[in-house]
Amino acid sequence: MKHFIYILIGGLLCLTACKKSNIEQTPLEKWTDDVIFDPTDSLGNYAKNFLNDIYTLLPTGYNRIGTTFGTVTSSDILDAATDDAISSKASSNIESFTNGRISAFSLVDDAWDKNYKGIRKVNMFLANIGKVPFLNSMIVEKNYWIAESRFLRAMFYFEMVKRYGGVPLLGDKVLGLEDDLSFKRNTTEECTQYILSEIEAIKDQLRPSPVQDADLGRISKAAALALKSRLLLYLASPKYNPGNDQTKWLAAATAAKDLMNLSSAIGLESSFINVFLTRKNKEVILGYQRAVNMNVEKDNAPIGYTDAVASNGLTSPTQELVDAYEMKNGKAITDPTSGYNPANPYTGRDPRFDKTIFYNGSDWVKRKVETFEGGLDKPGGIVTQTRTGYYMRKFMADFSTATTYSNQTHNPVIFRYAEVLLNFAEAQNEYAGPTAEVKKAVEDIRQRAGLVPFALATGLSKDQMREVIRHERRVEMAFEEQRFWDIRRWKIAEQVMNGKLHGMKIQKIPAGGFTYAPFEAATVTFDAAKMYSYPIPYSEITKNTNLTQNQGW
Repeated sequence: MKHFIYILIGGLLCLTACKKSNIEQTPLEKWTDDVIFDPTDSLGNYAKNFLNDIYTLLPTGYNRIGTTFGTVTSSDILDAATDDAISSKASSNIESFTNGRISAFSLVDDAWDKNYKGIRKVNMFLANIGKVPFLNSMIVEKNYWIAESRFLRAMFYFEMVKRYGGVPLLGDKVLGLEDDLSFKRNTTEECTQYILSEIEAIKDQLRPSPVQDADLGRISKAAALALKSRLLLYLASPKYNPGNDQTKWLAAATAAKDLMNLSSAIGLESSFINVFLTRKNKEVILGYQRAVNMNVEKDNAPIGYTDAVASNGLTSPTQELVDAYEMKNGKAITDPTSGYNPANPYTGRDPRFDKTIFYNGSDWVKRKVETFEGGLDKPGGIVTQTRTGYYMRKFMADFSTATTYSNQTHNPVIFRYAEVLLNFAEAQNEYAGPTAEVKKAVEDIRQRAGLVPFALATGLSKDQMREVIRHERRVEMAFEEQRFWDIRRWKIAEQVMNGKLHGMKIQKIPAGGFTYAPFEAATVTFDAAKMYSYPIPYSEITKNTNLTQNQGW
């Protein structure tokens, strides 16, 4: 729905349907309830635009963690705070997650204000939508909007719970300055049960899945089930389930299976990369809608290109992520029978590798990428460049034979079907072991990836299958803001984020060829005593003395 898509881009309300001339000259934040919820607007145009504006507060993905260097702002992906990548700019704010600088005073991924802003807007919408005298022909649409707004509120709470744990639940009331705002924190259990109860209440009131072309970007029943699947998987994981309550794994597996059974029109795309480059496809359940652009390329492609293809190379994937990709035959590079050649390390790898990472010798804009020392894309000196010998390639169209970039569909994926399969495989394996269903869910993803053979080894134990699933999750969903939360819910961040992260130092041999030597690219630390949760912003603690800070902060 192009009209809807462009509403989301700038975070502004579309005014094309407005008839009151004074509205067009009025800043959005000064619109009053009687203007938005107009008792003469039988089509609900103003109310719809208000709801569309709430959609802009959904998770946005890509390079969203900003750092200002003088007058220049640079942005990093969240995965640059994991063992999968580091920022190409040293001293970026994202490093606060990996060097111990994060605190209640120094926030990096502050979600508190943004999500409570969204919750307040939803409450305003629900409190006032009844004032709009909808035509009979609009009643079904009105009910969709109400269900969508409640989903958005549930999503906003989820975004806070996964960061902070329990937060104050505000109910439906639109709070004003005259109200007592000194709320205490609800427990994590109370918050998650509220989210789940909202999903159950609205799932059958949302648009059927998949949505019609005119409603792309709108919340569907599948999106509600996807949120339920993700939330229940988190709740079953070691961080939230230290006693390994098996009923929680069963609930997570059942939720994923419900979505897998919802519609035959939802499933894996035949092409891995097309998932991220087409606005409508069968795999994306919910994506943040943006106008076509070339931001991902400009932000992250190799730096040695100029003019129309000049890029900033902001993301440096680690050797740890590179080594996680198997050979195309499905064998780990550590397997002596895999065919891996350390002298030619990027040949014959999992096809997802080429679509995810730029390496020395990748094809891009009519030349080979040069990340060897002194190469065009790693020239040395003070210019921002890869710190590991790699750049992020994922989400980009194929410009290998182009001479210039062109605008692409870059809609950050919030939920997609491959995640649902992995959710099911993980939960079902923990509950029932490596059953045929578990194996098939993983093999379906490996088959789509192009591994030959894609079949897993027979006779895997539950522990072995767990590692296979975690591996698939890492390589399939790299840079999609999954790894950051996965290493926390699995309680392995203290293992993988304490020590050294590596890159590859590549030297060009004058007679031809290259040498490859791993090196230490970054030192990372993770304080398990406190860093599995974010600190609540100090400004919120001082405004509301009933708020208690998270342990260790």
